[in-house]
Amino acid sequence: MSAIDAAPKFKRLLLKLSGEAFADPELGIGIDPRTVVSIARQVVEAKNLGTELAVVIGGGNMVRGLSASAQGTDRTTADYMGMLATVINGLALQDALEKEGVQTRVQSAISMQEVAEPYIRRRAMRHLEKGRVVIFAGGTGNPYFSTDTSAALRALEIGADAILKGTQVDGVYDSDPHVNPGAKMFRSVSYIEVLQRGLKVMDSTAISLCMDNDLPIVVFSLKDGNIVRVLSGDDVGTWVHSDSNV
Repeated sequence: MSAIDAAPKFKRLLLKLSGEAFADPELGIGIDPRTVVSIARQVVEAKNLGTELAVVIGGGNMVRGLSASAQGTDRTTADYMGMLATVINGLALQDALEKEGVQTRVQSAISMQEVAEPYIRRRAMRHLEKGRVVIFAGGTGNPYFSTDTSAALRALEIGADAILKGTQVDGVYDSDPHVNPGAKMFRSVSYIEVLQRGLKVMDSTAISLCMDNDLPIVVFSLKDGNIVRVLSGDDVGTWVHSDSNV
């Protein structure tokens, strides 16, 4: 049976994407339309398996709050700039998905009714039940919270079965594989070990939220149609969950 024909492993998922995933491969900034289309097509394939999908996208391809703050911008202002960047990315993905024939809604935690719905939990869940992809933008609407934390919060609010975190590497490593060729990749790791070892999965607030509510995280590479492979139960990436399930 092919991955496309297999039954989905999850009923409802939240996909977390970094803003850098949308960036021009050469420049590392901005939005590359071809890359966004490629990601959108993976999302469409995953949705066609019958899984309800919500998405949270970072804004690091345009502005990152901590980096801007380190360069002298007021931290609160920098974080709001980052939240606005996530709305731009959300609109780009919405456009690509709808060109693939998938109904999509962008919900923003920051009010901007001309381009996005306000975030309303029950409305978001209704959209998912109707087969629409929901993109959560604007972070949590508050400074000092990352899009990782926003992803964990929204996943819990909508009752997602797991968070899928698409990255530029195959999974979670014990050190940076770009720097250390001998870095070891984990197939399975507990929340506690992630926190204790400072592994680069999500920030500590997001990991703690997932740990307290036993929400698993799957970290994997966005290449090669891996979203569908994860949904089909293939051994892809790294699973982060509780000690009792490891």
